[in-house]
Amino acid sequence: MSDLAYETDPQDTLTAATDATLKSLRPVPRISIQAFCETEAVGNPIERAAEDRRMAKAHVKVHQGGIPTAVEFYQTAATPNLVIVESRAEPKELLGQLGQLAEVCDPTSKVVVIGHYNDVWLYRELIRAGVSEYVVAPISMMDIVAVISGIFVDPDAEPLGKSIAFVGAKGGVGSSTIAHNIAFGMSTLFESEVVVADLDLAFGTANINFDQDPAQGIAEAVFSPERIDEVYLDRLLAQCAEHLSLLAAPSTLDRTYDFDGEAFTPIIDTVQRTAPHVVLDVPHIWSSWSKTTLARADEVVITATPELANLRNTKNLVDMLKKLRPNDGPPKLILNQVGVPKRPEITAADFAEPLGIEPLAVIPFEPQLFGNAANNGRMLAEMERDHAIVATFNELAHVLTGRREVKPKKKAGLASLLERIAKKK
Repeated sequence: MSDLAYETDPQDTLTAATDATLKSLRPVPRISIQAFCETEAVGNPIERAAEDRRMAKAHVKVHQGGIPTAVEFYQTAATPNLVIVESRAEPKELLGQLGQLAEVCDPTSKVVVIGHYNDVWLYRELIRAGVSEYVVAPISMMDIVAVISGIFVDPDAEPLGKSIAFVGAKGGVGSSTIAHNIAFGMSTLFESEVVVADLDLAFGTANINFDQDPAQGIAEAVFSPERIDEVYLDRLLAQCAEHLSLLAAPSTLDRTYDFDGEAFTPIIDTVQRTAPHVVLDVPHIWSSWSKTTLARADEVVITATPELANLRNTKNLVDMLKKLRPNDGPPKLILNQVGVPKRPEITAADFAEPLGIEPLAVIPFEPQLFGNAANNGRMLAEMERDHAIVATFNELAHVLTGRREVKPKKKAGLASLLERIAKKK
């Protein structure tokens, strides 16, 4: 039997509303931002916001000092797309300072004011003067990201699809197989469009697993970034099922695949505008582009097998992703190929303890089930729909799309013990 577990975090209940708000925000475009802060209580959240993945394309610089410092600074420097200024001045004095700032600011620059007076008259006067937003301190990192996104993102734009990146702690742990089966579950259970992008251009297996042999795929897009738009992308997609499409990897070695950090960004951005869910099959490599892809995905799922090298690699990935994604929750963990005969294994509890996260699911070693599906180019649900592992994949599809909350497993207590005794009677 497969075992679906739920991760727990003591901060989950405290940050649920913040996480929901952040996840609803669209990424900020490539803009320049300069902030002038009088207090650390304002400067620190802005610096934290600059590290958020939704702000990855923005260039942010935080200066010490308020509006007078900004006025002096822009006497000799061009103003950026957005100027954020903090002021502890009283309302009338604040309006006078902003008049001085207006004299040195480019008319196209937006201005956000962070003040310390909750005054309706002041707010109306600031908006009338052309200020984009007035925020009353104290502020949070989420406040800053939300304000910037609200100014520079079109409110009428279509919502972006959710990107879920799957990566293996080692090669051969089954990350791709799990990614493909969960993507298939998303498309069939919810009748929602899903795109699988196979980012392993040299050795990708998505075309085999889905029994596809498209003439074109993701290689054409990554080598011709100037052509990428929704129409061009649609020509590269292979239809695998009614609601499932594939950006296949060429899986050939006729060229090398060395890319810079942003190589896949325009492709992923474009796919997210066309489908509610994007599954990124990331190979087990550490490069600038794979690092960028994992850092900016909405969710990251690490697949590992229960042995020491996998534990070390998973710990390294978890620690690095926490640094790269300081305002997001930890990556999800799936333990796969559990119970290989005669193989010494680390228990799920011992594997999870140094990571600080519980496995989202524990998948048993079932070589015949997975082998038959792979050899026939079919998903597990197409081969044995009622199998327990298929039920686990379906549950994971619900959790990763946000349709079902991640809930802690109940610990065995006196009540559950008495219940089991009663059942035996």
